[in-house]
Amino acid sequence: MKWKKLSVDETLKTLNSSINGLNSSEAQKRLSEHGKNELVEEKKAGPITIFFGQFKDILILILLIAAVAAYFVGDTLDAIVILIVVIINAVVGFIQEYRAEKAMEKLKGLISAEAVVLRDGQEQKVPAGELTLGDIVLLEEGDNVPADLRIVESYDLLIDESAMTGESLPVEKHPNTISSDEHGSENMAFMETDVASGRGRGVVVETGMDTEIGKIAEMIQGEEEETPLQQKIASLGKTLGLLAVVVCSIVFALEYFQGTPLVETFMTSVSLAVAAVPEGLPAILTLTLALGMQRMAKSNAIVRKLLAVETLGSCNVICTDKTGTLTLNQMTVRDARVTDPEMVYTIAALCNNATQTDDGKLLGDPTDASLLLYANENGYNRKEMEEKNPRLLEIPLDSTRKRMTTVNQIGPDRYILIKGAPEVLLQKCSQIDGEDGVCSIKPEDTENAMKDLQEMTGSALRVLGFAYRKLGPEENLEDKEELEKDLIFAGLVGMMDPPREEARQAIAQAKKAGIRVVMITGDHKDTAVAIAREIGIAEGEIVALTGSDLDKLSDQEFENMVDDVSVYARVFPEQKVRIVETLKKKGHVASMTGDGVNDAPALKKAAIGVAMGSGTDVAKESADMLLQDDNFATIVKAVGEGRTIFDNIRRFVRFQLSTNIGAILTITSASVMGLPIPFNPIQVLWINIIMDGPPAQSLGVEPPEKGVMERPPLKEEIIPRRNLIKIAVAGVVMTVGTLALYYYLLSGGTDLTKAMTMAFTVFVMYQIFNVFNCRSDGGFTNKFFFIAIGASFLLQLGVIYLPFLQGVFRTTALGAFDWVVILLVACTIFISDWLVGKFIK
Repeated sequence: MKWKKLSVDETLKTLNSSINGLNSSEAQKRLSEHGKNELVEEKKAGPITIFFGQFKDILILILLIAAVAAYFVGDTLDAIVILIVVIINAVVGFIQEYRAEKAMEKLKGLISAEAVVLRDGQEQKVPAGELTLGDIVLLEEGDNVPADLRIVESYDLLIDESAMTGESLPVEKHPNTISSDEHGSENMAFMETDVASGRGRGVVVETGMDTEIGKIAEMIQGEEEETPLQQKIASLGKTLGLLAVVVCSIVFALEYFQGTPLVETFMTSVSLAVAAVPEGLPAILTLTLALGMQRMAKSNAIVRKLLAVETLGSCNVICTDKTGTLTLNQMTVRDARVTDPEMVYTIAALCNNATQTDDGKLLGDPTDASLLLYANENGYNRKEMEEKNPRLLEIPLDSTRKRMTTVNQIGPDRYILIKGAPEVLLQKCSQIDGEDGVCSIKPEDTENAMKDLQEMTGSALRVLGFAYRKLGPEENLEDKEELEKDLIFAGLVGMMDPPREEARQAIAQAKKAGIRVVMITGDHKDTAVAIAREIGIAEGEIVALTGSDLDKLSDQEFENMVDDVSVYARVFPEQKVRIVETLKKKGHVASMTGDGVNDAPALKKAAIGVAMGSGTDVAKESADMLLQDDNFATIVKAVGEGRTIFDNIRRFVRFQLSTNIGAILTITSASVMGLPIPFNPIQVLWINIIMDGPPAQSLGVEPPEKGVMERPPLKEEIIPRRNLIKIAVAGVVMTVGTLALYYYLLSGGTDLTKAMTMAFTVFVMYQIFNVFNCRSDGGFTNKFFFIAIGASFLLQLGVIYLPFLQGVFRTTALGAFDWVVILLVACTIFISDWLVGKFIK
């Protein structure tokens, strides 16, 4: 029910309540009927279920089958190594998933402990969880709103809704009915917002999961969307799994019908199964993402979920909050049209209740705080001035008067100082302080002031007028209405939360990178559009929608125009989710930033949710990444890091799959040719994990490509066509070179152990040389690359020459000439890659 559209009397009648609240027995009856005023958490999978869920992945299942097969044919070492890889992968996945879902717990922790209600005609404190529909709740400054309320009485009641709606200033609340064509909620108070000032009463209209925050809780409990990388890795896993099953089946059948003993046939199938699956891929992927996380943390971007690092690289739309992200989150004087600067500075300093701590922190109303800084910057320090010019009287700001007034002793005289709504002050001014001194205000003076006001408000500034008057010695301070007359108009001052300078540069960089920036804010439309124009979010006419506009659009209408909208203002939580979902329908990878409770559902729904470090715990726990400095520029830096990481993932996937294709083709071809299999299972595992491991890991930390942020976002698969061709050619070259050398040695009378050692080593050298083909063009800053290459080569020497390892790997020592032959054959991988690069673009 739209409670805001009902009058106070209609609301109370609907709830069968009264302005004096419920009696205790009725309250208890309703509590039993409607349930407690608390958030209900969905039952989640326990630790054991989560852990065993890690073994559902196709890659892991194939590895487990390979481990079992290796064990039954007597290759216990192979089985142990494979199992270790599987367990490490499962533990890493378990830790990530188990720690991910904390948002609901944070929401439950937000609920107020107590509330003041009217029951049995008396004020009572009751646990907030025992509030029920129809209860009358009393609100005072500093209180936390304990449920969703329809305001029934208001005495200058201002509520801070920034955590719920993103509105940067407290919202004035009233009991009046809001018509159906209005989108505001000024007669409603929502659970977990805070009373900034004033007092009031409200009747409970929604509790628990039916409140606005309850709806948010329900939205963030749904399952998370898979990231693009998860989808691509899953697709790759299925492809490799199918390939492994098909090839193993063919070779098994081929050898079996050729009369090969069953044990040997089974061993060949095990070798193929191991060769077909890149065992090191999960570990290298995790390491690459983890190292990316460390680099991003140094730039104030803390990534909570590993896969989110890569997702940033695919991002082509960033939906960002305005306040604190694109702006400084501090009201600042941007324009002043004053006739008497000294008096304006004096009024800004003395007719002001904001304060500044010794460490520079501003306390108080944001508007007052901006004027305090304005005065300070011009040499009018409030603390020093009040010591010299003490305040004699204050008439506070309220919604009716629309002005704040003080009387101060300035020297021997008393002055009334006023700031407030310009149109109100001008009516009370009979004089103006101009170039020729104080004189009577003329119609053209008023017209000029109103023209200035229109220009300033047209730039989305919040404008205050300033006026003053010297009081006569006989004037009575008790007669407040008489005090505020015959004022002298001193000018207008306009304030705005200014954009960050680095945000302008970051948006320009994002545009170069093919990323569209969209502002989504709880602030006013005019303010949002003005900021969007100033920082360059869009050029020319800016298409902006309010939450009310959005409600009027059908899904199809919104989908048709979503690519043109640059600004969304006054939006609600479910609307933010709708924006994200519509962008996704259009094929976009959208990032969403936010800091409030209201942002949590959209943060979770987005491909990557980015929370502000200064935001609520709920937003942080729902997000994939935190910005410690709340700075939009940090997001753009993180996108660059994400792109580099995705490039590096492509590099090591290309490198590893070249190895896998080469090994599969080599083993299959040898079987078809009737040759003994050149690699045993432990050698294949060595190639896949040890030899692929360090070089592939070094590719995961390659420096960025030149111009990484001057190209459009990548939408290709993890293996693009160009890489696919290079992988296939590399696999064929490795197969041909390895088998040619192997066949030559066997046909020349070389014993099987040496021939297998030569084939095994030339295949390893192919890997070491091929890793150079997969590097970036970002220079030679990756020291780990050369360390990895050196370590891999030394490990291979150990396998060939150390007696203990010779027994494990079934190898023999090689001579100098053998090495010359091996290196010459392995060098063909450079030639093939150069030819592919020359003719395939």
